[in-house]
Amino acid sequence: MKTTALGAIFQVLALVMATVVTAQSGNETSSGTADNPYFLPRTEFDIKIDGVLEEEAWKEALRLELNYEIRPGENVVPPVKTEVYVTYNKRYFYAAFRCFDPDPASIRARYRDHDGCTADDMVSVILDTFNDERRGYILCMNPRGAQYDAIKTESGEDSSWDAIWDSAGRIHDWGWSAEIAIPFSSLRFQHSESAQVWGFDLRRVYPRNYRRIIGTTPLEKGNNCFYCQLPKFSGFEGVSPGRNIEITPTITAVRTDERKGLPDGDFEKLDQKADFGLTTKWGITPNMTFSGSLNPDFSQVEADSLQLDINQPFALYYQEKRPFFTEGTDFFNSRLKVIHTRTMRDPNWGLKLTGKTGANTIGAYVVRDNLTNIIFPGSQYSDSVSLPMESTASVFRYKRDISNKYTLGAIVTDREGGEYFNRVYGFDGDFRLTDSDFIQAQILGSSTQYPEETARNFGQEPDSFGGSAMAFRYLRSTRNLQTNIRYTGISENFRADLGYMPQVNYDLFSGYVMPRWYGKPGSWWSEISIGLEFDYSAERNGTPLDRSFSYWIDIDAAMQTYIELSGFVKNELYNGTEFKRNGNTASFRFRPSGSLNIGTSVFLGDGIDYANTRLAEVFSISPEVTYNFGAHLRLDLSHNYQRLDVESGRLYTANISQLTAVYQLNRRSFFRSILQYVNYDYTSALYLFPRDPAFSRLFTQMLFSYKINPFTVLFLGYSDNYYGNQNYGLTQANRTFFVKLGYAWTL
Repeated sequence: MKTTALGAIFQVLALVMATVVTAQSGNETSSGTADNPYFLPRTEFDIKIDGVLEEEAWKEALRLELNYEIRPGENVVPPVKTEVYVTYNKRYFYAAFRCFDPDPASIRARYRDHDGCTADDMVSVILDTFNDERRGYILCMNPRGAQYDAIKTESGEDSSWDAIWDSAGRIHDWGWSAEIAIPFSSLRFQHSESAQVWGFDLRRVYPRNYRRIIGTTPLEKGNNCFYCQLPKFSGFEGVSPGRNIEITPTITAVRTDERKGLPDGDFEKLDQKADFGLTTKWGITPNMTFSGSLNPDFSQVEADSLQLDINQPFALYYQEKRPFFTEGTDFFNSRLKVIHTRTMRDPNWGLKLTGKTGANTIGAYVVRDNLTNIIFPGSQYSDSVSLPMESTASVFRYKRDISNKYTLGAIVTDREGGEYFNRVYGFDGDFRLTDSDFIQAQILGSSTQYPEETARNFGQEPDSFGGSAMAFRYLRSTRNLQTNIRYTGISENFRADLGYMPQVNYDLFSGYVMPRWYGKPGSWWSEISIGLEFDYSAERNGTPLDRSFSYWIDIDAAMQTYIELSGFVKNELYNGTEFKRNGNTASFRFRPSGSLNIGTSVFLGDGIDYANTRLAEVFSISPEVTYNFGAHLRLDLSHNYQRLDVESGRLYTANISQLTAVYQLNRRSFFRSILQYVNYDYTSALYLFPRDPAFSRLFTQMLFSYKINPFTVLFLGYSDNYYGNQNYGLTQANRTFFVKLGYAWTL
């Protein structure tokens, strides 16, 4: 009896203390606004991240409910209940979720690699740590603890940013629970001994018939300022990311054998080497990071998605996947793409500085490259070359925030090697006039000199020359109407060799109007938009390049269905000949269940035979299917078929296929196999120049991956290439074995 009475007394005291703490925090009456932010309680304990939510720290944490479905519903009551708990200590920011579900068997929860869980049930934390209402971190996890992280800006999410943090989830008979621990050393923020105010959002993704997004606060459709609408909380007194030193040594061993002479030659060792690399990151201040690499690992272990590389007038664009370049990419973004790091093909060292202090954002790097890739742009087509010479690439990017509405910036790029140099310099600005009206503008200049032989071979200026570029965009977005007007002007001699700008010598005027409608709760569709666009571009001498009118109809519907119908009518100039073209495209994708995702795109209309400068008829179809077998195995199959007919008959048929199979053992490790197959059949007699009638290629890659975090990794892999033509079938041409080991020490 005494024990029971004593226990009851302690329970009453604990309840009273909890009530006092809550009353002192002021969260009962707080609205989460800038003037009245939520108070974030601090705990002195470390929380075990296991998805259980049993620690005492959660009882004292800030408790919120996610009361708004913001998409597809418009700030309506969500169909499920979600409780969230938030706290912190001197080292970690903590968040926990209780996600109630009326049908737990329908929870979509699979083992995924980092950044691969976006189709599942998820919860997320969004943190505007500088409270500048411009840029923030988004960290998400699914019920298996699989992670997705990104930098979120007004222009979208950049998932190339990776951080070290911890997560765990558990599935229950009432739904699922999640715990997240984010080290302050993985974030950037202003250090202060007094309380700070951060913007934040806490979200749940509930994908069933629709992919519902549920959050803490209502969001206005058509408002161009996402972060302006988020709630605030205060706290973090004396919190610091600490020394913030990260040291990552890597060992990469590669052996490549190549067949000398196809199809009957013998394999010979082409290359065999083992490289030791070292990459370091140092938080000079809580919000400025310096990175340095000696003999760095610039490798990528994910094959590029195949693109149709025939009948293309301009150089193809490939996404950057190498870790050194992907970290902090949002610091270097600009309206015109004058920075594209895939132009640096074989770097051997690099230095990088990124961060924000006060209203100032800075990004800079210097990289020494063993090869020099150059695109020679034109108004109607481009050319390219890879020069076997070293060059040094330098980039500096600066932005200055003015209140939370305007940003002014400067950019300088420079690449030099031997007789060659290319420099780009200029200014830009983003101006949010109202919540609905947004303007971007940029002015650039360039100075270039090519090696004498290169200039002669590719018809470029023999001496140094300069050019200019400018871009302007006005966007007005309201709930039911979006309007966009833009202008781009590039002079003939403008060059951005560290970027992706394959077209020059033109002025482009473009505009579109797009009304939108929203379905009522329970209807078969959630959003419909119709777009009408006009484009006019001309060479600087006034010769029209492109005059087009296009339309599109977009429908978001049940079963996570997306449908787009589009078409165009245009006059296009190529190689001195004007072509009148029209065409139509139908695209759709839908997810009839949590395991199956299906999509395709079909085009039928006029095209141009760029190889022979004549009108053609094009038919293409690109189906793709993803199927998940349970929680561990995923198959992705995609195919691209294109047929080009000219007046005399079939010019070519192209088939490109890719099959990817991934068996995810757990959230840290997987086996992956990739098959890419290319087959081109040409009618040689219809070409105005000699053309082989057939080409085929098969690429295979097998990989085992183990990741403790995005930087502590083990990769074991094998890849090869098979080639074939009209004289012989697919024959193995090379093979490569590789192993990579990296370990990140955080101090």
